[in-house]
Amino acid sequence: MITTETLAAVQHALIDAGVDGWLLYDFRGLNPIAKSLLQLEGLASRRIFGWIPARGTPVAIEHAIEPGTWVHWPAQWERRVYSSWRTLEAEVAALVGGRTILMEYSPGDAVPVVDRVPAGVLEMVRATGATVRTSADLVSRFFAVWTDAQLASHTRAAEHCARIAKSAMARAGAHVRSGTPIAEHELMAWIQGEFAAAGLVTDHGPNVSASENAANPHYEPSAQAPRLLRDGDVLLIDLWATEPDGIHADQTWMASIGTPSPKLLTVWNAVRDARDAAITLIRERIAAGEAIRGAEADDAARGVIVAAGYGASFTHRTGHSIDVRALHGSGPNLDNLETREERLLIPGVGFSIEPGVYLPGEFGVRSEVNGYIDAHSALITPGEPQRDLIIL
Repeated sequence: MITTETLAAVQHALIDAGVDGWLLYDFRGLNPIAKSLLQLEGLASRRIFGWIPARGTPVAIEHAIEPGTWVHWPAQWERRVYSSWRTLEAEVAALVGGRTILMEYSPGDAVPVVDRVPAGVLEMVRATGATVRTSADLVSRFFAVWTDAQLASHTRAAEHCARIAKSAMARAGAHVRSGTPIAEHELMAWIQGEFAAAGLVTDHGPNVSASENAANPHYEPSAQAPRLLRDGDVLLIDLWATEPDGIHADQTWMASIGTPSPKLLTVWNAVRDARDAAITLIRERIAAGEAIRGAEADDAARGVIVAAGYGASFTHRTGHSIDVRALHGSGPNLDNLETREERLLIPGVGFSIEPGVYLPGEFGVRSEVNGYIDAHSALITPGEPQRDLIIL
């Protein structure tokens, strides 16, 4: 959030970026980054702008009928009120005309998660003579970073998730061996109960997938189409949860019900090694004080899977941002496939690391852990990531 306490740091970052200010825009929740940073209340059913200059006093542009939207705006900062579109455009022009500014805009939609400003608004701003650059780096720094307390919350959730995932797999194996197989959706419901018992919450899921269903990365088990877990199945469990108001943990664990095939073992080894290649690169760069971009971590993981002959079957990014507001956050992703993620992995950001190989009609394999960057290292959760394929 941009407050009187954080304003100096934001303004220093703007000066370092060589820009005149940051223009935040929202309309009916189109830009959750702006809504959160400006601490807006309510729907914002009319257009709003928040101007954070590199030097000087911030300015809010608010509609006359919605003063309550800005209840958290510091009293010493300026507020300008409009009703007509002519007044709105004149106020915007007075603030940014001829200046170089940042907005939630991504050239070529290279990073969609920060591409939040409509094209028409960009046209209006550029018509003032302003030069618009992306705010992506500042979004990482002032929107996506975790506090120490949030890191501790995430770590606790991660250990719970790891324990629950391994227990769920043991439960599935026991059902198969006893001749009373359990369905995917039933194991999903059991995991949800374990989340509740551990004080964790989740919006949906988890993903419990058997064999051919695991080849769909976003498969969701269903009581309407039950799939029993059987001997010989590959079992993928992707689970995510958080303490209330905490940071999500997001993990994927893999098992074979019965003796795994040589092909499954080959794919598992490639996926695990890809995960570890990304971790190693990130840790080496951070320890050496060198920059590391999300795209580079994706390249490191993807190169291992390509070398194993399964590159075409790794169909998604290596990892997504996990920030303080969402499981799939607005910080840097580990991605050079779906998008061109050139943002740096800076201290305070978190993300998933989850390469996968998906073979339609056969099985899918994914191994997922989470990473967090501090000043001198990269922390990986859970504390003991999966090393070997679990055999049930």
